[in-house]
Amino acid sequence: MDRFLSNAVNRIDAKGRVSVPAHFRSVVQKRGYSELYALRALDIPAMDVGGLDLLDRYEQRIAQEDPFLQAADDMSFFCHGDGTFLKLDQDGRITVPDFIREHTGISAEVAFVGRGNFFQIWEPGRLAAYGAEARARLLKLRQGLGAKASGSAE
Repeated sequence: MDRFLSNAVNRIDAKGRVSVPAHFRSVVQKRGYSELYALRALDIPAMDVGGLDLLDRYEQRIAQEDPFLQAADDMSFFCHGDGTFLKLDQDGRITVPDFIREHTGISAEVAFVGRGNFFQIWEPGRLAAYGAEARARLLKLRQGLGAKASGSAE
């Protein structure tokens, strides 16, 4: 398996480190990541985490913009100024710096959530609330599509 799937919650230790779930570490190892790139999610209190391919994807998008326009500058600020590198230690732990804690609200525990080619880290309570909202949006969408398929008026 070379995708980040599932989720787990791990406790932060006294030195501010948290163990990355073993199944996520195996994906990191299979992909050959020597360090992790973490970026503040734009619209939610989470960090997107992946290898340099995640950063490359964002930089490729920036390169499509006119470098003299504000959009390119904003995108660069977002990808470079709102990002950081995280080192995995020999025991598979990362340090959770203030940069991440301030954006996510993480204090004692970290929720890890697979997102396919990357994963996210969240404060567990905020993740639970977001998950409930996402499922409600999908249910509403499904119900709306079901009504349209059966010919019902909305």
